[in-house]
Amino acid sequence: MSSYADFIGKTETVQDRCDPRLITGFAATLGIDPPTGAMPPLWHWMLFQDWKKPDGIGPDGHPKRGGFLPPVHHLARRMWAGGRLTFLAHGIEADDIVTRRSTILDIQEKKGGSGELVFVTVKHVISGPRGPVLEEEQDIVYRGMEGAAVKAAPAAPEIPGAVSTTVMPDSLMLFRYSALTGNGHRIHYDYPYVTGEEGYPGLVVHGPLQATFLAAHALAIAGAGAKLAKFSFRGQRPAFDGRTLTVLGTLDGKAAKLETRDLDGATCMKAEATLA
Repeated sequence: MSSYADFIGKTETVQDRCDPRLITGFAATLGIDPPTGAMPPLWHWMLFQDWKKPDGIGPDGHPKRGGFLPPVHHLARRMWAGGRLTFLAHGIEADDIVTRRSTILDIQEKKGGSGELVFVTVKHVISGPRGPVLEEEQDIVYRGMEGAAVKAAPAAPEIPGAVSTTVMPDSLMLFRYSALTGNGHRIHYDYPYVTGEEGYPGLVVHGPLQATFLAAHALAIAGAGAKLAKFSFRGQRPAFDGRTLTVLGTLDGKAAKLETRDLDGATCMKAEATLA
């Protein structure tokens, strides 16, 4: 039996306050006006930050392995691979006190083209002062340093009828998003580390930040007053700082299909959204 089996079913409950400065800061980072009322979808990832003292930080800038998540010590690379969200009746507004209950649902050990992989699925249930906010499952993947950090990929085919926009996730945006979300992972802001230690060609654009672009694009193509009922996303390949990222989407009734593509036209992240 896997040495991680005892972690399945483990729970953790934390509480936070939605500081208005986070909302203002993220809006500034994206170059938009601060929203009124509930935060836009996926902005909740600025909450429930896990800050450790220096002696509690690992070499990659994350908190040291162990604690709530299983201690996957032998696989150095840790990434947020994807997730699924269901938005409930209430949003999160400035100064709200919110609670998140987390449960480890599953741990899978697999072999891939780049070697051993460990997938951890965590469910979060968030509630606020007006009631339930959302349910979310996150997929976290651990993998080793062997093999190329990123492989070449062909341009994806054209999507008929897709509506597109572009964003420029430069180093400043990545630094600010790391700060706003309390994410110390050095692949997002430490160029010597990400190129020299992990072998990437540049700073890696956060998966959650790409997902936030995609969720916003779904609402933009749906039109005024649109809201998300469900949203799922999965990373396909890394995107890097200083390179234009194209955000594409199609809408069929209440169902949207979305993706980001890099300068070479390769797909970086795919997502699906259901409108309320």
